[in-house]
Amino acid sequence: MKERAMKGRVEFWFEFASTYSYLSAMRICSLAKERSVEVEWRPFLLGPIFAAQGWTTSPFNLYPAKGRNMWRDMERQCATAGLPLVQPDPFPQISLLAARVALLAVEAGAGSAFCRGVFAAEFGEGRNISDPQVIGEVLAQAGLGAELLQMAGAPETKLALRDQGDVAARRGLYGAPSFVVGEELFWGDDRLEQALDWAGT
Repeated sequence: MKERAMKGRVEFWFEFASTYSYLSAMRICSLAKERSVEVEWRPFLLGPIFAAQGWTTSPFNLYPAKGRNMWRDMERQCATAGLPLVQPDPFPQISLLAARVALLAVEAGAGSAFCRGVFAAEFGEGRNISDPQVIGEVLAQAGLGAELLQMAGAPETKLALRDQGDVAARRGLYGAPSFVVGEELFWGDDRLEQALDWAGT
């Protein structure tokens, strides 16, 4: 049977250190398919955006009460979704390497598999995603070669990630996950369905 044509497209902006990006990454594919919406995976770093707001770390660390509630909320959300949850140590994780490799994985046509694998390793197993060995294992699971690890250190890859961050700032992104449909910005995992519905109309 011929597949339905895609109705629209949503840009999925995520940060690997973001807990709620984990929730969105693990469910966006099936939800988008139901609506015939194409997903563009857009990894970026929240650090520079937080720094511009005067934050030196995650707001969940800056405001302990908010952090405690977030982790409890994550427990509830993951239980409902049937997802494992392990709080990585340290939190937030250093996601620079994973984000650079993710850009290359997206170019190679395996962005979804790689990115979901990183999130699963980090929040499902509590592994350190700044460890090249962990990223190498995720690459293999996604059917990608280890050469992407070396390519992640190339000047053009570093520049591509910085450019990605500049685009995010120009779009007015201030957190992750964020979803962009045309000129519309939706923020937060709880806005995923709304963004997809908007794209599918």
